[in-house]
Amino acid sequence: MGANRLPLWVKPMVFVVCLAPFAWLAYQAFAGGLGPDPAEAILASTGVWALRLLALTLFVTVLRQWLGKPWPIRLRRMLGLYTFFYASLHFLTFANFYLGWTPAILAEELLERPYITVGFLAWLLMLPLAVTSTQGWQRRLGRSWRKLHKLVYPAAVLGCIHLFWQVRSDVTEALVYCLIFALLLGWRARVWLPAKKV
Repeated sequence: MGANRLPLWVKPMVFVVCLAPFAWLAYQAFAGGLGPDPAEAILASTGVWALRLLALTLFVTVLRQWLGKPWPIRLRRMLGLYTFFYASLHFLTFANFYLGWTPAILAEELLERPYITVGFLAWLLMLPLAVTSTQGWQRRLGRSWRKLHKLVYPAAVLGCIHLFWQVRSDVTEALVYCLIFALLLGWRARVWLPAKKV
């Protein structure tokens, strides 16, 4: 097998690893292991895993550039879709347990709580990325596909703001995530800006 090819076992392994947090969360829910506030536990877990997988999705490009090989890119779609999966679970948990599926309450929360507003905007930015993640959409959109998928960068920024603004006391974890995303986006800008000048 060539050095530029992805071993057959890698994608199934990544699929299982990405699904594991959801499986563990589901197990805890059925076993009554989510503590006194299950909704808050689900909300926190899905939000954190959405951010972690978004960071891994952005890291794929960095890894490809470091290695000088194309195979890491073949994992990006799966990681991106899992990011949207956990972000959607995060939003659906909030809509179910905190909003009761009431649009009027959602509108009120969006107006009164900025951290909810930026989190919702981050999810909205990821929605078209998930819908157009297939090769068919890539062919239909052509060059516009790459431009559209640059929405992942503002989505990452909004995700960090969403996390930071809702912290009530210890901001350490939020700062760590902000630093990770700053490094990832900074690396991308470092590569992108010289290309724009040429």
